Amino acid sequence: MNLHQHYDSLWSSTKSKFELGEFGIDSQLFDENDRRYGVTLLIRPSQSVKNSISAFLDDIREIEPNLYLYPQSDMHLTVLSIISCYDGYNLDQIDVDAHRDCIQASLAGIKPFSIHMKGITAASSAIMIQGFPKNDELNLIRESLREHYKNSNLQSRMDVRYAITTSHSTVIRFPEKPENSGRLLQVLEKYRDFDFGSFEVNVLEFVYNDWYQRTELVQELGLFELNDPST
Repeated sequence: MNLHQHYDSLWSSTKSKFELGEFGIDSQLFDENDRRYGVTLLIRPSQSVKNSISAFLDDIREIEPNLYLYPQSDMHLTVLSIISCYDGYNLDQIDVDAHRDCIQASLAGIKPFSIHMKGITAASSAIMIQGFPKNDELNLIRESLREHYKNSNLQSRMDVRYAITTSHSTVIRFPEKPENSGRLLQVLEKYRDFDFGSFEVNVLEFVYNDWYQRTELVQELGLFELNDPST
């Protein structure tokens, strides 16, 4: 996949809807009865990248304080949803140690890599920071995970909505329709190609999580260090 073309296409189609006042509303954001949970392998951006993203969100907050803006603690990039969130899932349904072993085996030979976070794109109910891996390691991780799980007897629920191929980070959601959509679009356009910085991926985090990866609901299950065999 050409990530630039994919992000551009997504932005173009979504922007047209925003201009017409068509925003997808996430009605479950503050639903206390939301029980959608799963397990995920993810990446945390560096502090400098999170600071840059937070500055962008501060600009958004000034004109749309009622939007759901991700705190730094919740910012992440999904490597792969091992079990995509669904209503009623509980962690005691899986053997966590066996999953750790499968993930560790999948990461054999994978080296640290860099991701460049540059520009924003959008879906109907969310705004995302665009991520561009510097090499093919992230795709190799995903394909290795899919293959190892396919050859195991472990429970998995991957690629339920779509097969993930991007490296974006969702940072804004719409619990309601924006009050100042024109000004919101102006700020989004300002950051359309903004350089949020690059960071090195040395560690992957395995977590039990809710749909929104809210820190207070996330349980860390394991950390996996990537090692360069040439060093």
